[in-house]
Amino acid sequence: MTAPAAVVRTRAERRGYSRGVLDPAERWRRYHGQDWKASWAGLLTFAELPYTEDPAELEGVDAAVVGAPTDELVTEAPGARFGPRAIRAASSTAAHHLETRVDWWETLRVIDYGDAPVVPTDAAASHRAIEDTVGEVARSGAIPIVLGGDHSITEPDLRACAAVHGPVGLIHFDAHTDTASSVYGQEQSHGTPMYRLVDQGHVSPERYVQIGLRGWWPEEAVLRWQAERGITSFLMREVNDLGVDRVVERTIEIVGERPTFLTVDIDVLDPAFAPGTGTPEPGGMTPLELFSACRTVAEQLRLVGADVVEVAPSALADRTALLADRLVREVLTGLALKRSTE
Repeated sequence: MTAPAAVVRTRAERRGYSRGVLDPAERWRRYHGQDWKASWAGLLTFAELPYTEDPAELEGVDAAVVGAPTDELVTEAPGARFGPRAIRAASSTAAHHLETRVDWWETLRVIDYGDAPVVPTDAAASHRAIEDTVGEVARSGAIPIVLGGDHSITEPDLRACAAVHGPVGLIHFDAHTDTASSVYGQEQSHGTPMYRLVDQGHVSPERYVQIGLRGWWPEEAVLRWQAERGITSFLMREVNDLGVDRVVERTIEIVGERPTFLTVDIDVLDPAFAPGTGTPEPGGMTPLELFSACRTVAEQLRLVGADVVEVAPSALADRTALLADRLVREVLTGLALKRSTE
């Protein structure tokens, strides 16, 4: 039986979206007259958010989730192209954050803007598509939150944000610096985006902080290049010694109040928690540490964009994708907390 017309009012309409925005729960609401749907059924969007690919529908939106499903530029195991779909699949409806008692669904207008139209085997074309799609979000005034994809996507993501806001600060959670000038003789890969962004002037190096570094790479020449430009690095040992709260506090002091981009490579987490990634490195952060850090960054800084990258799912119910989903939710919760104090 179809519910009475008076009951059938979509979440998208109640949040002020037009009829041009698709609410994944609308069919369930028409049929049952209830504000829910089965999480495993229907259109797949992040947190069952309303969906659109129309730039005109971005007006008044606070944040938009964008998929960047490409991994042509990895140097190790592939699979991050499946990250955006897996992260959306790991995502549930609820947006209430138990610790902060904040529900970002109620505070923010967030939308799923779909995937950038990437081109298999053509990394350059994929990056152009990602930059254009993220640029539509950034130009609208919304904050793009991008689901990768390998870490090379941060170059078009951040470049699109810098085109609107000017050179940005960068907070970079990762086991690796990704600041090589080339990898295997190639200037563009998932090991080079931060070098290219600094070199091109899109990132202010004195406002660039790396957190969670460990392992065997990069070589000393890359670290010297970073030091010469004033880039700040916190090795994982330093995170352990100082505590993540102190590291985040110092990071906020360094980055300051100007526009900032947040990038999270899932391999910053210990592979005991996040095994589904192409370059796992033992000895990393715990999910609790990373969740808190990302939420605090989003709450206290002027965030103009973010991405979560290098999720290479290995199962339908993938635990690494689940962690990436939760990271996005922490960022959204931090943005909601910031909004509540403005």
